[in-house]
Amino acid sequence: MSETKKRSRGGGFGGHGGSGIVEKPKDFKGTFKRLVSYIGKNKIAILIVFIMAVGSTAFAIIGPKLLGYATTILFQGLMSKMSGGFIDFAAISKILIIVASLYVISALLGYVQQYVMAGVSQKIVYNMRSEVKEKLDKLPLKYFDKNSHGDILSRVTNDIDTISGTLQQSLTQIVTAVATIIGVTYMMFTISWIMALVTIFVLPFVAILTKAIVSKSQKYFKGQQKELGELNGHVEEMYGGHTVVKAYGKEDESIDKFDKVNERLYEVGWKAQFMSGIIMPLMNLINNFSYVIVCVVGGVLAISGRIMIGDVQAFIQYSRSFTQPIAQVAQIANVIQSTIAAAERVYEVLDEEEEISDEDALKEYKNVRGKVEFDHVSFGYDKDITIIKDMSLNVAPGKVVAIVGPTGAGKTTLVNLLMRFYDIDKGSIKVDGTDIRDVKRKELRKNFGMVLQDTWLFNGTIKDNIAYGKENASFDEVVKAAKMARADRFIRRLPDGYDTILNEEASNISQGQKQLLTIARALLADPAILILDEATSSVDTRTEAYIQQAMIALMEGRTNFVIAHRLSTIRDADTILVMDDGAVIEQGNHIQLMEKNGFYADLYNSQFTGAELRDDVG
Repeated sequence: MSETKKRSRGGGFGGHGGSGIVEKPKDFKGTFKRLVSYIGKNKIAILIVFIMAVGSTAFAIIGPKLLGYATTILFQGLMSKMSGGFIDFAAISKILIIVASLYVISALLGYVQQYVMAGVSQKIVYNMRSEVKEKLDKLPLKYFDKNSHGDILSRVTNDIDTISGTLQQSLTQIVTAVATIIGVTYMMFTISWIMALVTIFVLPFVAILTKAIVSKSQKYFKGQQKELGELNGHVEEMYGGHTVVKAYGKEDESIDKFDKVNERLYEVGWKAQFMSGIIMPLMNLINNFSYVIVCVVGGVLAISGRIMIGDVQAFIQYSRSFTQPIAQVAQIANVIQSTIAAAERVYEVLDEEEEISDEDALKEYKNVRGKVEFDHVSFGYDKDITIIKDMSLNVAPGKVVAIVGPTGAGKTTLVNLLMRFYDIDKGSIKVDGTDIRDVKRKELRKNFGMVLQDTWLFNGTIKDNIAYGKENASFDEVVKAAKMARADRFIRRLPDGYDTILNEEASNISQGQKQLLTIARALLADPAILILDEATSSVDTRTEAYIQQAMIALMEGRTNFVIAHRLSTIRDADTILVMDDGAVIEQGNHIQLMEKNGFYADLYNSQFTGAELRDDVG
């Protein structure tokens, strides 16, 4: 299974903020400080958010106290009415208008708070995304070789989205929750310290109960995530290879495995959800006992005249508002753990070692003829393992150099060094006598064209895909390149011609047609040096003939490096390099190498006789 698939397992559908095991950061304090530094760049906006949050909470907290006054006036009026008194509806109406005004002001302040925080959070993640994108552009190819594309994509999208969501919601929730706890506690003590202590006394029981349930349910959540990942992986594999599954009649086995994993997921899933689900009912049960005690104590105090009847009503409202922000803070603590873990993954990208700067290199490198020299070049992806060993090679302009050899011989590595995707350890590589390390990478690569076995086309029109090879290319230039690549005929047969939109996987055209478009793109770029990775192995004979004709047109007048898989296609190459274990072990044209009757002859004959070669030949 691919690395990307391995990494995708276990993620489930929750992401960082979902239920289950909270991913914990390695360096909480350091990452937290770093994240705060981003927030600190918006000090004024954050101060406004803080003031608005506290103000909104404060105005909302005053409401129950005033409503208690209204209840007291109403109660006293009813009592006095029995002896000829009256209910002061004017005073009650005044209080209700004040309370309504307070709640409106609270809502407006909350709106301003959310509006400002939305701008701050989006600005922070906008800058963060820009930094990550700029960083990715500066990272060497080895970073992308060592890390799965799915994992990199997850850091750029999911992890930054997690940070965005936390900044938008959790930051303001923390301020609001803390302000509510402090405000409500103060208001409860102003009414009755006895009832306040009764309410606070319940908190340890809630904390103990919550901890006990969470510790019990955590193993079930872990099992749920594991089984969910297993299920996702199985479904991904089966649907990805559904043609093979059907061809070999393995549908029943696939369904059987799915049912077994699904059954395990059901068993552990309902336990996890049940344990998680009983927290709130049990907390409500404890809180309800607290309310009963508060009501009894409040009733006794009201009868004895120590507090007003409306204060009992206000206190009950406050006590109900007291536990909610505490639970909210506990939940936010988990979210913050997850967010810091996400931020840590983003910062890992930002802290990666960049490509060696080429600011002082040549800014222009034009009129390249295509003479290439390798002078005692040595290179290894790891310092302790050398792949290319003391390699020397001279290629005259306009020549065709074919590179052959078993899998792992170093064929692709040679191309990576030539394009400066990696820098060599020893020796030098020169193009037209200039060391490629003395030229800006961008300028150097303008002189190279690549047609690879794995075609790459983006979601857009055929015209735009071909024009990708040359900046500001005209439509006439695009058509000319397509004709040279033998692609114009099939393009014009499409419903929208050159304006046909290729979908995300370019699956609305054939593999051979994709290859012709990449050749057209290379022709339009008109590079001095061309790198070809044979790409006709998965097409029919007629399409292969078209591609071969297009290749001939493309190679004409350029220096060509051809990574050969089928040796029959490179018999006419000017030079054939036979590589094995990072070294050129044979060199010459086809006739010369066949006459040597060595490694190349053995490799060539095996492709026609079906004879087995060495185990490491691929």
